Amino acid sequence: MPILIDFVAILAGFALLIWSADLFVIGASATARNMGVSPLIIGLTIVGFGTSAPEMLVASIAAYGGNTGLAVGNAIGSNITNIALVLGATAVIVPLTVHSSILKREYPLLLAATLLAIVLLASDNTLGSVDGILMLALLFIIMAWIVHQALKQRKCDENGVCVVDPLISEFDQEIPQDMPMSKALGQLFAGIVLLLISSKLLVWGAINVATAFGVSDLIIGLTIVAIGTSLPELAASITSARKGEHDIALGNVIGSNIFNTLGVLGIAGVINSEALTQGVLSRDLPLMVTLTVIMFIMAFGRKRGVGEITRFEGSILLAIFVAYEVVLYLSATA
Repeated sequence: MPILIDFVAILAGFALLIWSADLFVIGASATARNMGVSPLIIGLTIVGFGTSAPEMLVASIAAYGGNTGLAVGNAIGSNITNIALVLGATAVIVPLTVHSSILKREYPLLLAATLLAIVLLASDNTLGSVDGILMLALLFIIMAWIVHQALKQRKCDENGVCVVDPLISEFDQEIPQDMPMSKALGQLFAGIVLLLISSKLLVWGAINVATAFGVSDLIIGLTIVAIGTSLPELAASITSARKGEHDIALGNVIGSNIFNTLGVLGIAGVINSEALTQGVLSRDLPLMVTLTVIMFIMAFGRKRGVGEITRFEGSILLAIFVAYEVVLYLSATA
């Protein structure tokens, strides 16, 4: 019976996470728009932070409770899940055509963040407080640079005709325009409270399940928790792609992975330093880097100006995800 309660707690935590993350993003976006913040800045910062808020809170609670392995697994596993499952499933449902030059400039920042994480973690096989501080500092620098560059994106010719990046138009359509401030603040507050409750519930259930089955908290973080906290990205990307907002669908993944790599790992390191569990450097981080490179090749690697992720390429990503989950299962039961 106790194990059943733990699984119910995990499922309830997932359901609340999805709902609360959506409330948070909508409330925060509407509040910022009512205060005069541009849709582009909202989309690149608030929305990106909001879709990674579940991972950040789960990592904070796990690390504070001494389960840094779960936090590390959640960050790395979420990045793998975002590319292999979220982007793969989205492309299978709706092949993605990428036009935004903003995203093309954002990708090298994700790669830089990924390489920094590897260097810091591999140097002493530990996620320490100094590592966390450096990651969080780089996150703030990257977000400031992205916003600065994006605001310069609007180009006008000598006749006064301006070309707007497709990502700007898509954000403008998606962010609520006429929501009263009281309702926006109410949704923002409700989202924060429910995020805290659902994250605590999810971590509690996940740790109990790991203990009951004798599985490391890293494996639980890489599988159950990573998939669950990536559900908001999956829902957002598929919804955006079906509405023809392909650049947002890819932008959700790139932005979320930047926040996961620097924000989630950074927070976990600052709260509780801990040596990495076996397999992180030899199995999980190399796959995360490989998938990040594959994503660039698929989305931006063609010679023509427009990138495309086809159904076939999406199927390849899904196959990689399934194979990785099998490897994790075999390592956990060996």
